[in-house]
Amino acid sequence: METIFLFEIMGTATLILLGTGVVANALLPGTKGHAGGPLMIHFGWGLAVFSGVYVAWASGAHINPAVTLGIFVSGESEFADGITANVPHMLAYFAAQVIGAFVGAVLAWAAYKKHYDKAEDPGVIKGTFCTDPAERHYGWNVVTEVIATYVLVLVVLLFGATPSELGPLAVGLLVVGIGAGLGGPTGYAINPARDLGPRLAHALLPIRNKGGNDWAYSWVPIVGPLAGAVLAGLTAPILLAG
Repeated sequence: METIFLFEIMGTATLILLGTGVVANALLPGTKGHAGGPLMIHFGWGLAVFSGVYVAWASGAHINPAVTLGIFVSGESEFADGITANVPHMLAYFAAQVIGAFVGAVLAWAAYKKHYDKAEDPGVIKGTFCTDPAERHYGWNVVTEVIATYVLVLVVLLFGATPSELGPLAVGLLVVGIGAGLGGPTGYAINPARDLGPRLAHALLPIRNKGGNDWAYSWVPIVGPLAGAVLAGLTAPILLAG
């Protein structure tokens, strides 16, 4: 359990610090990266994943409840070397990932504190922390998150059977591709902890002009990714057996 908590908290915190940080850099007024555009955000998130995976190496570098669930559903015996794939360990992964995501979001806020102080648009402020849809339709928003997370988890599971020299960089590039190809409708949470931890941070931090937390939407980036992970976990063994 100690390995799970230490490495998943640290790895997920690294992911969210750099990921929410690049969004803050692109959206908040007066930053050096202001108006950097979606490709800056996509590549920033990809490199955030790349970094988080390295930090969380000892726990298998899940840094995402969807990845953990996908591994469990796929029938793997271990989440990582020496960590049995069972329900108590899975719940420990989930808890550590959400805690790490919260910590990462708080650190990103601290890094951009003066720019948050100058921000006046509540939507922009919230958008640096958590996702929201371009067009709000809960059913179709869930479909988008299911599809995007299915791609993420399926390819991650297949990476294990098709090793390359790219290592964590392959996962980072995969996230860039998902962001560019499927990120438009919902902002591609593809990770329940990525959305829930920063949303909690947004709710609790003393941010001027921050507005509401949009809890009405918050279930979408949890349910969609978890459903996509289950489908990917069921698909991967079929492909690997073929």
